[in-house]
Amino acid sequence: MRPKTPAKWHWGEPLEPIRRVLARGGMLAIPTESSYGLAVDPRSKRGVDAIFNFKQREARKPLPVVVGGTQHFEQLGVESGDERLLTLAELWPAPLTVVVPIAADLPAAAGTRSLGVRIPAHERLRRLLLELDHGLTATSANVSGRPPVLDPEELMRQLATCDALVVDDGVLPGGAPSTVVELTAAGLALLRQGSYPWEAVSELEISAANAEILVDESS
Repeated sequence: MRPKTPAKWHWGEPLEPIRRVLARGGMLAIPTESSYGLAVDPRSKRGVDAIFNFKQREARKPLPVVVGGTQHFEQLGVESGDERLLTLAELWPAPLTVVVPIAADLPAAAGTRSLGVRIPAHERLRRLLLELDHGLTATSANVSGRPPVLDPEELMRQLATCDALVVDDGVLPGGAPSTVVELTAAGLALLRQGSYPWEAVSELEISAANAEILVDESS
């Protein structure tokens, strides 16, 4: 039986409560560089459905994923040997999400064959991902269209009816979300200008198509 209210987890505590929540398709609230995100195992349909239900978000919009290192790409169906992706990976850890093709169906991809991935600049989150040995979704922890959540106490209130565990990292600083770029057959496209400068990406030796395409700001 799942708990009726979310619990808190603090850095340094055993990982077992986190593993249990993820295994049963519950949600974690995790800190990122700017705000809290909702995390489930991207391979878990039950977990992904829980996020879509909470966010009241269309189930055809993929969820971005954070990983501890490029060794986690294979679990997601990402071709880790793509030279262009390896070039971009030199910029990580950073608030830079790269949308890449994936070779297999994945619940977090929401019926598409592409996925936004990044290695986050939040050091404790990276360590958690490495200890879990798999990626986690990292869409913002709010109902779509509402402001990002910075305060864990507010998260506890919003997630009161959910099977959830809040990773308490205190009040987060806020700010712009990650910059989102996409690897395409034509080169590199800018999908969303966020906190990471596009200029630093476009300077790389990757053919760039600076497409003014907007993505969901709640990603």
